[in-house]
Amino acid sequence: MSTFAKRERLLLADLLETAGPDAPTLCEGWRTRDLAAHVVVRERRPDAAGGTLIKQLASRLDRVMDEYGAKPYEELIQLIRTGPPRFSPFRLKQVDEAANTVEFYVHAEDVRRAQPDWSPRELDPVFQDALWSRLERAARLMGRGIPTGLVLRRPNGQTTVAHRGTPVVTATGEPSELLLFAYGRQSAAKVELEGEQDAIAKLHESKQLGI
Repeated sequence: MSTFAKRERLLLADLLETAGPDAPTLCEGWRTRDLAAHVVVRERRPDAAGGTLIKQLASRLDRVMDEYGAKPYEELIQLIRTGPPRFSPFRLKQVDEAANTVEFYVHAEDVRRAQPDWSPRELDPVFQDALWSRLERAARLMGRGIPTGLVLRRPNGQTTVAHRGTPVVTATGEPSELLLFAYGRQSAAKVELEGEQDAIAKLHESKQLGI
C-alpha cells in the first residue's frame, strides 16, 4: 500500500525533473540541483547529513553536498525515486513515514511555490490530519526562537502553541499551510495572521522559524 511519504517522494522527484537543475526553490541560496543533492545526502550519507544540526560536521556535509551536487542531475532524481540503500533505516515503512512525510511535502512545495504560476494543491482530509498531527508534535521546536508568541489554528478551531510569549500572533490555515509557515516559508504559506501589526511584521521577517 502506498504511503504518504512514498507519494510525496515520487511527486518531489517529478517536480525536480520537470523543473530542471537550475530552477529556483524556496530554500534560500539553493537551486533545484542543490535541493536534490540534499535529499540524496540525507538518506544515503548519515555520516555527513548530521552537519545540518551538528556544527562539527558542517564542513563534512559541505564537501559531501558538493560531491553529490556534481553528479548528473538525472542520477540524483533516480536516487530520490528509488529511495535509500537496502540497509538504511529509511527503508522501514514506519521510519519512512515518520521521517519523510513532512520532509518531502515541504520540499515539493519548495519547488512548486518558487515558480511564478503555482497554485495550492488540493489535499485530502486524511493527509491534512496527518500533517496536523506532525505539526502538533514539532510546533514548539520550530517556534522556539521567534520574537513573538505564536498560536497555530486550523479552520475547525483546533490549535497548537508554537511559542509562548507576548504579543501573540495567531496564524489560521489548513495544516499543510501552517506547516509551511512554521517551517520558515512565511511568504509562500496561505495563512491569515491576527495580532498586533508590529508583531506580525516581526514574525514575517523572522529567520528563526523552522528547524
